[in-house]
Amino acid sequence: MADDVHQGSRTDTHFLPDAATAVADAARGLAMAHPADVGVVLDPLHLYAVRKAPGRRVALVSGGGAGHEPMHAGFLGPGGLDAACPGLVFTSPHHRQVYEAARGVAGSGGVLLIVKNYTGDVICFAIAAERLRAEGVPVETVLVDDDLATEGTAGDEDDGDGDGDGDGDGASQRRGTAATVLVEKVLGAAADRGDDLATLAALGRDVAARARSLAVASRAQTSLATGEPAFTLGRDELERGVGIHGERAASTIARPPTRELVAGMVSELLAGLEAAGAPVGEEGVALLVNGLGGATSLELHALRALVGDLLAERGVRVATSLVGTFTAALDMRGFSLTLLALRPGWAELLAAPTATPSLPALPGPDAPQIREHAGSGSAGSGSTGSGSEDSARRGASDPDDAGAAVLAAWAEAVASAHDDLTRLDQLAGDGDFGDNLASGLSHARRRGGTLTDAAGAFLDEVGGSSGPLLGLVLGELAPAVRRDASPGDVAAALRAGAEAVTRVGGAHVGDRTFLDALVPAADALAAGASFVDGARAAVDGALGTAQLVGRRGRSRYLGDRALGAPDPGAVAVAALVVVLAQVIDGSAEVQALPSPSEIASGTIGG
Repeated sequence: MADDVHQGSRTDTHFLPDAATAVADAARGLAMAHPADVGVVLDPLHLYAVRKAPGRRVALVSGGGAGHEPMHAGFLGPGGLDAACPGLVFTSPHHRQVYEAARGVAGSGGVLLIVKNYTGDVICFAIAAERLRAEGVPVETVLVDDDLATEGTAGDEDDGDGDGDGDGDGASQRRGTAATVLVEKVLGAAADRGDDLATLAALGRDVAARARSLAVASRAQTSLATGEPAFTLGRDELERGVGIHGERAASTIARPPTRELVAGMVSELLAGLEAAGAPVGEEGVALLVNGLGGATSLELHALRALVGDLLAERGVRVATSLVGTFTAALDMRGFSLTLLALRPGWAELLAAPTATPSLPALPGPDAPQIREHAGSGSAGSGSTGSGSEDSARRGASDPDDAGAAVLAAWAEAVASAHDDLTRLDQLAGDGDFGDNLASGLSHARRRGGTLTDAAGAFLDEVGGSSGPLLGLVLGELAPAVRRDASPGDVAAALRAGAEAVTRVGGAHVGDRTFLDALVPAADALAAGASFVDGARAAVDGALGTAQLVGRRGRSRYLGDRALGAPDPGAVAVAALVVVLAQVIDGSAEVQALPSPSEIASGTIGG
């Protein structure tokens, strides 16, 4: 481990009042946020549980470098730890922190130290244990060494060379990582029921021996000292086998698709358990999907579903699981998977209640409540049964194949402009328009691929404002789009769609919405213009939104900050009118109309 030195003063990339006192400040803040649960001693720095279960005789003490929050200080309380010692960021606590923390909470039955397998942690906890024993305090140590990426390595400056007593007798070189969370949860429940020190130590060692973890990252943590990523990865690169101190993996790999990546991780973890003499049996596994600091809850829960599916395919039962950021590496963009091969009774210990700031009870054996559809009235249709304006048309079909051709061409056009639409929406909103549009078109293809299908898909299955409003427009447009349609037929449909949008959403021309492309096209066609000129009017309207200040939608919050870039909804609707003209007209002139990317970027030729 690095020496306990001042850890820099650069705070412009982190929201820390003072990097030099950040760990102590965070400890005080945790005690302030949870005054009934957590107390803090500043010299030497450690935290302790204000409450403990009445049956607990043995105190549980753990710790490690800061930057892994909420581990360990967030796990203080009934069902968890009695004391936690945070070192500086990615640096072990010094032995006096461990000693004072353990001495302050030692129960009648002694103290159990839970140590992650890093050299600094092993040494400092071992010295503290010797001091405690010299004073007559019974002490045992559980060493957690779950990191499969360091299986069989020769070790490095961060890897442990001891077995928890600091004797360096050839013990495991695997780093201690996120399985520590499961070890501490099991031991917390067992300590609350009154288990003695020897029983707890044996249980903790068994849990640690039957757990393996593997972590990956697409971006390094941001250094407190430099404000820059600790290492650099390309957009298509991945570190497979990172450590929780931000250590790089043995090699950088080309980033595979997520499903392929996770399938490989699951296979390797199961093989690692088998090699450790801990094959998964009838009790199944406990699964921890852990964020390394920069992964979102959305991603972690999607990974939980994927891992569950992959394990089910292999006949492995997930008896219980925990999802979230529990062992961070500052803000590293990545995640780890931990599998614990359960023995009888362990799932119950994991499900035992807790009263800590951050360590929850894992779920019991209840099956997840997941239904394919909202109810019998909507099964198979995706309908909300809400009486939307599309309900009268449901089951109808387009007049001929022109609607399907328009939808297919529109989907191809917006797919090629997805990044442009996203960029424009990020300038004026939250950047989700391209994804929402793609989602609606995907649902439309699954429903059958007609404009009528698209109307139902956007109304029923795409949220936000763009989805249902586009659904209203498509619903009016679908009956009018046919190979022999006249400009007047299409004009009336576009105008009806615009009126529906105004009626429901309140927008008008000039508000910087897709009406600024839709209405000019309708007006031009109604006045006798050709399909080519109607499409040009839509394109000109979309381009004109670059000079409008938003009065509807998210862009209204930005004032003139979005000026200079067209509205993404107007670009998409202009593209719809363009492909409609191309399908119905088919002339060389109409085929030369601009693409949505050209509209988005303003690079339209003469």
